[in-house]
Amino acid sequence: MSFLKEIARRRTFGIISHPDAGKTTLTEKLLLFGGAIQEAGAVKNNKIKKGATSDFMEIERQRGISVATSVLAFIYKDKKINILDTPGHKDFAEDTFRTLTAVDSVIVVIDVAKGVEPQTEKLVEVCRMRSIPMLVFINKLDREGKDAFDLLDEVEQKLGLRVTPMSFPIGMGYDFKGIYNIWEKKLNLFAGDKKQTVSEGVEFDDLSNPELDKAVGKKAADTLREEVELIDEVYPPFNQEEYLKGELQPVFFGSALNNFGVKELLDAFIQIAPSPQPKKAEERLVDSKEQKMTGFVFKIHANMDPKHRDRLAFIKVVSGVFKRNSPYLHVRNGKKVKFSSPNAFFAEKKEIVDESFPGDIVGIHDTGNFKIGDTLTEGEELNFRGIPSFSPEHFRYVNNADPMKSKQLYKGLDQLMDEGVAQLFILEMNGRRVVGTVGALQFEVIQYRLEHEYGAKCTYENLSVHKACWVEPTDPKNEEFKDFKRVKQRYLAKDKEGQLVFLADSAFTMQMTQSKYPSVKLHTTSEFKK
Repeated sequence: MSFLKEIARRRTFGIISHPDAGKTTLTEKLLLFGGAIQEAGAVKNNKIKKGATSDFMEIERQRGISVATSVLAFIYKDKKINILDTPGHKDFAEDTFRTLTAVDSVIVVIDVAKGVEPQTEKLVEVCRMRSIPMLVFINKLDREGKDAFDLLDEVEQKLGLRVTPMSFPIGMGYDFKGIYNIWEKKLNLFAGDKKQTVSEGVEFDDLSNPELDKAVGKKAADTLREEVELIDEVYPPFNQEEYLKGELQPVFFGSALNNFGVKELLDAFIQIAPSPQPKKAEERLVDSKEQKMTGFVFKIHANMDPKHRDRLAFIKVVSGVFKRNSPYLHVRNGKKVKFSSPNAFFAEKKEIVDESFPGDIVGIHDTGNFKIGDTLTEGEELNFRGIPSFSPEHFRYVNNADPMKSKQLYKGLDQLMDEGVAQLFILEMNGRRVVGTVGALQFEVIQYRLEHEYGAKCTYENLSVHKACWVEPTDPKNEEFKDFKRVKQRYLAKDKEGQLVFLADSAFTMQMTQSKYPSVKLHTTSEFKK
């Protein structure tokens, strides 16, 4: 198959939502339809020892939530689909924000009963900033929930999206009869007794057909006719160009747990979703169809296999063909590197691949050379940006609970911070280590992984910090900056990159510091050298 055809058949997307909206279940069902797994793992049911395929870390199985982005690839109708299943829990939002730099489109999952939730708003805002095409899936229709039109209004108002329904439910909860697929003009009936089977869609070009009354009952049929008429009047017709620009969002309804509406979503998705897109580097726009290989690291996972202490760097191929055993330039280090066993993923299962194309995610064994945001090229000096560190929300001192294991503790902290699980700050004054995270649950994950993967134990001590601010002096030699460093020395630290950080204890302190030292700029993300 030619290079351009390989690009055209790829679809790389992320699934985002608030926790518990059914994101991991939807991922499972997409894999099921893609023939990638034979039986879906019950995400919640602890009696069944099979966890969800995408939740493979021990702590995820115990908690029933996703704590790390996992990568799954499969073929469906000759399209190569790469799914990045992201954590929904707000405590792991940083991992999700970074993952969004590696996708070409996104599916937003919304719970029919809860509607749009805060975490969804945050994630959608990031997608809107980057103009990522979004498709909305309203899930759990077999439960009692909000009216479909109310939900569409909520999506428009709270998320600031412009929607067009591509399918519409017939009833909801106990009265749920099925879905009318507006996109394909088909009727799919829901058989509550056969929860795991799906009726093949019946063609219904004309809703005035009396057969509809027989299929769903007169009352439901009349309601559906009225609703579809209303949709035609109120919502814009689907326009692929607007969708690809991020200006129009198609909406599908279904129930992932019952396999319902998922196939329709997948069929429409592979037709309308974008193949790998050009990506902006600092130097220029890199087109996916260019012959020379470029790619960047968007995630690092330590200890994919605890027995081997291996670290994997996840690389998104942006252009060209990534070939096994070919030398590539590691731009930040200025060195050429070769990879003898690049992996393709299926959750924790990995297989060695000889060639990967734009849109693919490749895993590379890493001995500590890579950092998140690193670029690989065939020689050109390029830097892909857009993978910032945000200021954490929670801060704690880390204390070593086992003095005999300090080497393991520092190594473990170092590697976990490279993953971007959290951020490490070392205080200038006394060298104490401070860990900053987006959510409190992260501290538990760090403690758990340090003990189980590195054999090190730590305890925490509270530290009242409001925000970590990266410091950018206009002139590092001027008196004002020296005065700032002298007065604030107790609150100054260095991050892992050696950048100076001011740990402010309140928003008021930040304002006062900024007005007292106008030549010292404070930034709440590390990516201010734009």
